[in-house]
Amino acid sequence: MSHSPEATLLNGALAGVVATVPMSMVMLIMHRLLPEYEQYPLPPHEITAEVAEKADMEEHLNEPEHTMATTISHFAYGAVTGTLYVATAKNMFPNPAIGGAVFGLAVWAGSYLGLLPAMGILSPATEHPLRRNALMIAAHLIWGSVTGMLVDQLERRNGFHSASFPRQA
Repeated sequence: MSHSPEATLLNGALAGVVATVPMSMVMLIMHRLLPEYEQYPLPPHEITAEVAEKADMEEHLNEPEHTMATTISHFAYGAVTGTLYVATAKNMFPNPAIGGAVFGLAVWAGSYLGLLPAMGILSPATEHPLRRNALMIAAHLIWGSVTGMLVDQLERRNGFHSASFPRQA
């Protein structure tokens, strides 16, 4: 059964949002296990602070508002990258957990080695402690594998497993 690209993107967005929950839990648990000197704020908090500063909004956000902005932006990024997963990588691996994990690793690399440093929002991962990078890589592997499995289950449930965007010839 074929299905619309919009529905496929929606599955990716939903899966990306839901997968952000276990990702965030792992981040918080692993953060507490870091040595005290490495327990500075996690990247979503740092990114939100930097974006708010660049937008000249930082002084207008109290701590609860900053936490809310961080949470909303983290889940929104999960939704956006979930749509990118279904649009680009969903059919690259026969196993959705493995394919999703590989995609999650690509999201980490693209974000923390490319996009965020290029935008002047966060220093590259190469300048962060190894344990913090391991934390973020583990979190992205979990996010990706959960996203892959959820997309697969949503498509099976809706009767359009293997649906994808039309391929260019």
